[in-house]
Amino acid sequence: MFAQRMRQKESEFYFVSYPAEDLLRKVRFVTRFYGERGEVIGGDLSTKKELDDVERYVQAIEKNSKSFQRDLNRRKVKQIKDFYRNETRQPVIPGAVLLFTTEKLEFQPLKGMERAGNLVEPRGDFLIIDGQHRLAGLHFYLQEKDADRRVEVPVVIFDGKTADFATEMFVVINSTHTRINKSHLIDLYERIEWGTDPEKKFAATLVRALYEEDDSPLQYHINMLGGRSAQEMWINQAQIFGEVHRLIRRREAQHRFKDGRGWSKDRGYGLIRDTLKALRSAFGGAWGDNKNYFVTRDVTIEAMLRLCGDVAAKIDATVAPGADLVKLLEARCQSIGELTAEFRREGFYERFPARGQLERVDIIRKRLARQARFE
Repeated sequence: MFAQRMRQKESEFYFVSYPAEDLLRKVRFVTRFYGERGEVIGGDLSTKKELDDVERYVQAIEKNSKSFQRDLNRRKVKQIKDFYRNETRQPVIPGAVLLFTTEKLEFQPLKGMERAGNLVEPRGDFLIIDGQHRLAGLHFYLQEKDADRRVEVPVVIFDGKTADFATEMFVVINSTHTRINKSHLIDLYERIEWGTDPEKKFAATLVRALYEEDDSPLQYHINMLGGRSAQEMWINQAQIFGEVHRLIRRREAQHRFKDGRGWSKDRGYGLIRDTLKALRSAFGGAWGDNKNYFVTRDVTIEAMLRLCGDVAAKIDATVAPGADLVKLLEARCQSIGELTAEFRREGFYERFPARGQLERVDIIRKRLARQARFE
């Protein structure tokens, strides 16, 4: 398909005029769907007396908790469908739909041109960063007998990115639409996607503390909207949130994150902070903005956060966060300093071979745990 390759900052993406019917075959709606009164739509058909077309369509949408997309609103989908059908003086899709694929797409520039050429579709389906309601409404519009099947949809395609990138892009877009202060990225995650989930709210609280507390080894080094942009950033908010959420869900580690009243910020933040302090001490001069090492790169920091779970499972629960825990952990992590050379920039990916970032994070975590006897 014909595409224009565009660049902003350090990112490249593509602008495509996509035939509507072809596009609808290549997108995947990953969401939970709710009716106008908040009731969940979907599930066992035997419990439903009657389903309308929108509900039947959503029955077929894959439900996956890893989705970053917000809930579809049935009434909004129907309103958009009516707009497509009735409003002849305006374009059917007035704004670009934003799509995402983890695959690195092949782009073949036209002869004598660098920015225009043929873009090869991904093998799998696109996920929708923005425009899910418009495409759902378009689906129903195209079912009508007199629908204009020549409709083309302006599309912006991001490729070769992680799901964390798509999540952050989704939050940026929706925070702009709703005019919520962009500096409250953690709050946006809670309100847009996860509602009142106590685990995710607690994880968001810990991420905020790691960003802003004076005693945090990661203070101001997490890339958050509204943060200190001039500071050297080591990891983005979505990545660190994912790891912290995974960490607090580890059953063998939860005693370190709870007290008699439930989730405890002091206990949870204290464990992560003190573990990172011990690792900072072990790595010495390689920690920080040292360009010769990958100690404070995102892949290593994610591994360190996973190591916190091993620490929680192995360290005496009676040792409270603070000076005593730091002292204990520094003694256990001292041997990790012997691994510093393995984290040199040159050859880093060869020393930690993996099929992708997730696998590499776990390989690094296991290497650290084995060295400090936290397996």
